[in-house]
Amino acid sequence: MPSEPTPSVIRKRADFLRANRGKRVARPGFIVLAHPNDGKGKRYGITVTKKIGNAVVRNRMKRRFRELLRAELPLGGLPDHDYVLIGRDGGVERDFAAMRAELARALEKLAKGEADPPRRHGNRGRKPREFQRK
Repeated sequence: MPSEPTPSVIRKRADFLRANRGKRVARPGFIVLAHPNDGKGKRYGITVTKKIGNAVVRNRMKRRFRELLRAELPLGGLPDHDYVLIGRDGGVERDFAAMRAELARALEKLAKGEADPPRRHGNRGRKPREFQRK
């Protein structure tokens, strides 16, 4: 049986932003974003912000995410979709087997067309318009 080709890596900011407009599934250690990519195959990107930790912690998390995606994405991902994993606080300490199961469940949920409700931005901590300086 021919094996599934390995997913390629998303490198352009525009592709990350496009994925952010797609479906999202939140798990304790990460958030998965998925968006169709018009026939470019399965692709993935990883984002871990500085609020997660220093460079050592962020790189460790990215290595774990890469390994998770290499194992699960060829089996469970939708064809011709971009996937972005966003690291969450505590993701480095989580058990690898548990994270793998969570990613598999998240990919199944996305394949069924289910997703978490979209984020509500609200006013993002800004004062209401009537209280702002003119």
